Amino acid sequence: MTDVLKAEDVEAAADKAKEVGAFDANTTNTTGAKTKGDVFTSFNVDDFSVPRGRDEDWRFTPLRRLNGLHDGSFPGEHAPNPVTANIPEGTSGIHVEEVPADDDRLRVAGAPVDRVGAQVFASLQRGTVLTIDDNTVVDGDITLTFTGTGPDTTSFGALAVVAGEHAEANVVLRFEGHGNYADFHSYSIGTGAHINVAIIDDMEDNAVHLANEQLRLDRDAVMRHGYSAFGGSVVRNISHVAFKAPGADCELSGVYFADDGQYFEQRLLVDHSEANCRSNVMYKGALQGDPNSDLPETRTAWVGDALIRAQADNTDTYEKNMNLVLSEGARADAVPNLEIATGEIIGAGHAATVGRFDDEQLYYLMSRGIPEPVARRLIVHGFFTEVISRIPIPAVQDELEKRVSEELDTVSLDELNSLS
Repeated sequence: MTDVLKAEDVEAAADKAKEVGAFDANTTNTTGAKTKGDVFTSFNVDDFSVPRGRDEDWRFTPLRRLNGLHDGSFPGEHAPNPVTANIPEGTSGIHVEEVPADDDRLRVAGAPVDRVGAQVFASLQRGTVLTIDDNTVVDGDITLTFTGTGPDTTSFGALAVVAGEHAEANVVLRFEGHGNYADFHSYSIGTGAHINVAIIDDMEDNAVHLANEQLRLDRDAVMRHGYSAFGGSVVRNISHVAFKAPGADCELSGVYFADDGQYFEQRLLVDHSEANCRSNVMYKGALQGDPNSDLPETRTAWVGDALIRAQADNTDTYEKNMNLVLSEGARADAVPNLEIATGEIIGAGHAATVGRFDDEQLYYLMSRGIPEPVARRLIVHGFFTEVISRIPIPAVQDELEKRVSEELDTVSLDELNSLS
């Protein structure tokens, strides 16, 4: 499914939408919000009802596998393990602080959009704030590692990344260990700053990780956000991007590889409320399952919302999600959404696919003497290379390429040979 719109294509549709009241102040969508961007937010867990399977925002999520993180019945609450910080030597202007739960900086980019995010603040004991001072240019990667507290335990975390004006830095966030973990991330990217963030979600196979992210970009800020998921039993990540002034530029890239019994879900909203901003979203995933396994079916879900508000002239936005199913016993859902309230844009579009191998690519490689199993592995690597190359942190690129290779080593030759 592909849909690409240019300004001349959009203007008539936007005018028609206004005629019928699609963006009228009194009009709401099916979630009760006036637009996708007008979702309810709160730090108070009691302001949210307990999620149900028929709720739109939870319809893909296996609620019974969340170990009570969604309804407050979670077991064994513990304080989170201390965050491990690795900062490049000889660099000034970087501050990593462990702060109490009531530190306002943990809320700098906005409030949670669901009950799990609000539960973080109801249960939070301490959080972490990474501050990058104005005009600081960091040579090397800042790495923060978050470790689960152990099987049958539950912990909560909060992180704020506050980048000052014209700051430049690479930030790598690692999630490891066992247990149930829910966290909330706030990113405040200052005027003219350029921040690259890479998230490597690789908890143990029995872990449940539910995350909320709020990204706020100021004037002319640039953010490159890369997300990867390989580990965990259930992983659900929500990312909301808000442009607070003209000229900002945000790219979100994602890589995920789900094995037998794993469930990965990504939900994104890019809210264009300012003029002259750009966004580009690309997520790619692969799935392999085992229909004879006692584990649940391998599943992934990706929901990408892009909103262009009436005042957001000269917006340029595009989102794409592609999924490669490598075996039986696996299912992927991909749902792109685009709301446009102005015809004065540079471009807007989306694409989503769920499929198997490209027969033409396979034929091309085999016609040049490459054995079929090797050709299929090359195709999978090529499938991921496009999105991995968008994450501008070389060490992370190398690591993700290696992880894809390791995942492919677990796919049988019979499975690869059967996928056409």
